[in-house]
Amino acid sequence: MRVERLAIPDVFAVVSEVHRDARGAFAETYRASRLAEAGFEQAFVQENLVRTGQAGQLRGLHFQRAPHAQDKLIQVVAGRIFDVAVDIRPGSPSLGRWVGATLSADAPRVLFVPRGFAHGYLTLSDDCAVAYKVSDYYAPEAEAGLAWNDPALAIDWPLPAGAITTNPRDAGWPPFADVMAALA
Repeated sequence: MRVERLAIPDVFAVVSEVHRDARGAFAETYRASRLAEAGFEQAFVQENLVRTGQAGQLRGLHFQRAPHAQDKLIQVVAGRIFDVAVDIRPGSPSLGRWVGATLSADAPRVLFVPRGFAHGYLTLSDDCAVAYKVSDYYAPEAEAGLAWNDPALAIDWPLPAGAITTNPRDAGWPPFADVMAALA
């Protein structure tokens, strides 16, 4: 396993070595000691599995407010997604910037998104399954979100906006400026 720092260094990918033979493939996708070497030593307390049937489905951009903010470790176990993290940490040098990565079951790699980032993803294939670990339990009262299509963020989604579908809740999250005003 190796760590790849992304454009915002606090967000990183852990790339697994894949061992293939006649039976199929094996890859180690989680090792606490590797994350500790990258500077993360928090325990994960919950794991979630999300299945999505069609390409073009957007989930997010979600986050949990303090004191239930979550670090996330995202892995695709079927299909392919474009995963995005937006820095919403007041005072951060990368505040308002986003970083994205394509994750695929065919190329085992997990994405670490620290607390203080809004997170979401767009399915790029049918029949996606995404598993993610979090460092704090889901708390409905701490749930919040950010508009996925806010022009101020200018996220370069790999599909045109007209080809993206989301649910009413995710379509109704406020823009970045409103989120930051509420966090201040």
